[in-house]
Amino acid sequence: MADHLLEINDLNVRYRMDGPDVHPVDGVSLTVDHGETFGLVGESGCGKTTLAKSIIQLLDSNGDVESGEIWFDGTLPAWTDERGEVRRDVVEDPQYPVREDGMTNLAELSLEQIRDVRWRNVALIPQSALNALNPVYKVGDQIVEAITRHEPGTDVEEARGRARDLLERVGIDRERADDYAHEFSGGMKQRAVIAMSMACSPDLLIADEPTTALDVIIQDRVLDEIKSLQNEFDVAMLIVSHDISVMAETCDRMGVMYGGKMMESGTTESIFERTANPYTLGLRNSFPTVEEDQEQLVSIPGTPPTLRDPNPGCRFVDRCPFAVEECRDSHPPMYDVDRALGEATDEVAHESACYRLDDLEQVQEDAAKEETWLQQTTH
Repeated sequence: MADHLLEINDLNVRYRMDGPDVHPVDGVSLTVDHGETFGLVGESGCGKTTLAKSIIQLLDSNGDVESGEIWFDGTLPAWTDERGEVRRDVVEDPQYPVREDGMTNLAELSLEQIRDVRWRNVALIPQSALNALNPVYKVGDQIVEAITRHEPGTDVEEARGRARDLLERVGIDRERADDYAHEFSGGMKQRAVIAMSMACSPDLLIADEPTTALDVIIQDRVLDEIKSLQNEFDVAMLIVSHDISVMAETCDRMGVMYGGKMMESGTTESIFERTANPYTLGLRNSFPTVEEDQEQLVSIPGTPPTLRDPNPGCRFVDRCPFAVEECRDSHPPMYDVDRALGEATDEVAHESACYRLDDLEQVQEDAAKEETWLQQTTH
């Protein structure tokens, strides 16, 4: 087994436009381990959904992976022989990019090859999950179709039984498999899509804004259901959300994106206990918490940058009250936070793209004050 389930290295995604190309994902790297939950958080338009869709080549027709690698474990069960030795014919096959550890570069697969990966290895709960069900097919039949497409040897009646079991597993009466989507409430549609995503027991589940358009009670139930299914099926999960409080509740590790760049990544505990990027600090100010005494929420002034022709500096520089001249010259690389603070360990557990790590305590203290962000609007 490879060290990671998913390994994304220096990924660049572009959308071809009439004018300059747009790069919603610019040099992003991350890993997701077997069985863990990784969260991607950021404002709308930061590139997180584009990154998620690029994993299984679901970008719009004018989008493509311009460069970078998307390594995934588990798509080639026959990459070793019966003795466990690496099969040279597989590893050296130019039509199927695979490493010595068995990981496959999904970015280089053909459309036919990636179709075999979808649902069976990687499943997606789309952002528009409430509209994802086909209105002219019964809900159960749509789950059956996913099973029989990716498990050709499965009998239709067996697939129907599995579909009913899955619906029951997410709290929907198994007899409702014969109903149509318009007969389901919003929360039931969401749970039905979750059931469909688990139909082929994937290795990785991508949940794109899984609680959008749900009230807080149903939202909490859906998150609990996803977590329960994750544990039961031993599936890793990549959650995409603009809501940083969802990350705190569900994720083992997380990454914060802004303007197509990764701004901060690490364990959820380390990011919340020692937030090391001004953008993440601003994002935290914008959401309420039951653990801290907040008289009022503080929003980040300004708007996200255009991705058509971004400035050469830090993507957050025009909205950041802590920017220095260096921030305008080049976007900062990802620094090891513990090392920058003189607490280096063997494993890099927390990184931040910020030139102000040497003054982190002061930045954290000032970021909690509303006047710090209001002053930025006068610059």
